[in-house]
Amino acid sequence: MTWACERCGEGGGSKTYPTADEAALYARAFDREDREDLGRRAPLIAGIGPRLVRIARQRRARRRA
Repeated sequence: MTWACERCGEGGGSKTYPTADEAALYARAFDREDREDLGRRAPLIAGIGPRLVRIARQRRARRRA
């Protein structure tokens, strides 16, 4: 299997798999658009949002002290 960067068009690399079926399996996974999972995965900010809020509160508390 070989691949290239869509943005710049340069060759990205290659890898050899034991069987053609295994190569096809990985090719399908890499060709999948991230948009297909939209709505099924939490956005990045949802994962780090609470932590960012906690850090902001701690900083505010330190400034007041």
